[in-house]
Amino acid sequence: MDPVRRPATGRHVLRLCSVFEPLPARGDTSAVDGRAARFDPIGGMQNHTATLTRCLDAQGSVQTVVTSRLAGRRGRVPMGRAAVVHRTGLRVPWLRQLWALDALRVVLRPGARPVDVVHAHQGEDLATLLLARLAARRHGCPLVVTVHCSVGHTLRGRGLRTRLLRALGGWIERSALSRADAVVVLTDRTAAALMGDGVPAERVTTIPSGFDPGLFAGDHPDVFPGAGRPRMGYVGRLAPQKRADRLVEAFGRMREPAHLVVVGDGPDRDRVRQLAAASPRADRVTLSGFVEHPAVPAVLASLDVLVLPSAYEEMGSVLTEAMASGLPVVASDVGGIPEVVRGGVTGLLVPPGDVDALAAALDRLAADPGLRARLSAGARARAADYSWPQLAARVAAVYARVREEELLEAAA
Repeated sequence: MDPVRRPATGRHVLRLCSVFEPLPARGDTSAVDGRAARFDPIGGMQNHTATLTRCLDAQGSVQTVVTSRLAGRRGRVPMGRAAVVHRTGLRVPWLRQLWALDALRVVLRPGARPVDVVHAHQGEDLATLLLARLAARRHGCPLVVTVHCSVGHTLRGRGLRTRLLRALGGWIERSALSRADAVVVLTDRTAAALMGDGVPAERVTTIPSGFDPGLFAGDHPDVFPGAGRPRMGYVGRLAPQKRADRLVEAFGRMREPAHLVVVGDGPDRDRVRQLAAASPRADRVTLSGFVEHPAVPAVLASLDVLVLPSAYEEMGSVLTEAMASGLPVVASDVGGIPEVVRGGVTGLLVPPGDVDALAAALDRLAADPGLRARLSAGARARAADYSWPQLAARVAAVYARVREEELLEAAA
């Protein structure tokens, strides 16, 4: 039975996203089902879509979220005061795209309340865009798309899957975004690229990912009491894009004393473990595995430096959380990262894939507590621009604008 629900008086948003935060384990509502982190390592897009939904719920929106079940249960689950999450699809990784076909039964039915806005969240799963266009047409309402990863402009790699995604996916992306009533991007770099593709500038809005100030308030215990200082840390998915393996290699080349902490899970876990075991500094490496998002503030508070050595990145939402924790950052100078990490102000930027440059940057911060302190102060000041409640209000303003434009067009 659903809990007591707030009367549905706000704008009704149909949110479509291939990934969302996972369900809790059966019988334990406080813990995430561990299989979810193995099926699809939990990262920024899952946290973005869930936190945005919570913030808009608190601000009065009514939301229907349709997403993939991944390793969890199929079905409908209430969330917050006036949101419902529908999880669809098969619990088979190589058939994960079929979530969108299963979602048609939810997305296209009339429902008890008219849909005012369809909001699609695009990652590397382009089925979301196709589903969103059908949904907007079916409900006769505006379409908003948030681009979490532009397959045409951000995706990198030489594998067959990547080449197909860039070619076919780039065409699908351009077609869908050109027909969207509003496009939300995480960085100005992506905004410029999409406008170059022909998306009208007046339809594009930059609204980054952020951090939940409620999670980062107060003091947090030391999660790694046995680890030495200074602590260089990675927090995120262990996926090829993120290149945590390069960080382990760079740590082995450092000259200054330090400790490395790697927090996360994913398809690169075995490679990271093997490199850590073979490292000349193996006794100074801690591999903690997956932690749930509410535990991330305590993890970050236990570090001295956050490292994000990605090969490509739309933005890197962990960067804003690191800034909220007052952590200096060492990150790849790639994608939208330089818009978040200001070199010499909030962190240090290094060329992507350059292990020696990464090791040198880590050595520089390890040897200079004064530099770490200056970058920490810059990070805390910069974090004020990334508070989720304010960002969610900006998303709501996009909804209001496209809805008003639709009504004006209907009245003309």
